[in-house]
Amino acid sequence: MVDTALLALAVGFVLALLTAPVGVSGAVFLLPIQVSLLDVPSPAVTPTNLLYNVVSGPGSLYRYGLSRQLVRPLTGALLAGTVPGVTIGAVVRVYTVPGESAFRLVAAGLLLPLGLWLCVRGIGWERRTSQEEIPALPRLAALGLVVGFAGGIYGIGGGSLIGPALVVWGLPIAVVAPAALTSTLVTSTLGLAAYLLLGLSTTTAVEPDWTIGVCAGLGGLFGGYVGAWQQPLLPQRALTLLLGALAAAIGLAYVAQSV
Repeated sequence: MVDTALLALAVGFVLALLTAPVGVSGAVFLLPIQVSLLDVPSPAVTPTNLLYNVVSGPGSLYRYGLSRQLVRPLTGALLAGTVPGVTIGAVVRVYTVPGESAFRLVAAGLLLPLGLWLCVRGIGWERRTSQEEIPALPRLAALGLVVGFAGGIYGIGGGSLIGPALVVWGLPIAVVAPAALTSTLVTSTLGLAAYLLLGLSTTTAVEPDWTIGVCAGLGGLFGGYVGAWQQPLLPQRALTLLLGALAAAIGLAYVAQSV
């Protein structure tokens, strides 16, 4: 048990350190680690991912708050969609358990081209965009609804989908990252609460693995703070390459899990 807790702590720190600068929580990478190394059964992996996001999220957001990087209209529009989306997703997960392979293939079909495009963009050129160039708020809310629904079902938080999409729309990562992580934190908090409540009305074990979720989250709490602190030190081009590489890696991971 001690070895498992220490491994979860180290994994959470490294994942958040690498992903927080671009607005991704790292939970999507935690899921295969739970299954392959930590022996967490399904569907407990999903609420455990959400627990990780809840515990780790404040670290990076606190640091971004100190830097005053949070853009309220962008964050508010995303939350307007993710809040109902995650609740619906949790209900669907508990009562219908849709095919995971189909969803992962669809997500891979989005993330792979987005990731490759961002990598090419990062290598070839760097576009500067002001914070005022925010896409239409209804579109952002619709994006939040879809991502929240996916996060409620699979515990991915949503930053891995929201971040690349907003950067493709032209927003700088310095603006996208804190908004995506805020959306992930709220989505994960509501999703975890929904799983705990729904667990009272079903015989299926849907509670998280509290030890792994909390330990990985504590690692992510400190890793996310350090990652967010490092972000202003990195050029936009490097951040774009990092986000593109993460998006492509997540897409490839989804393909591998599906087949």
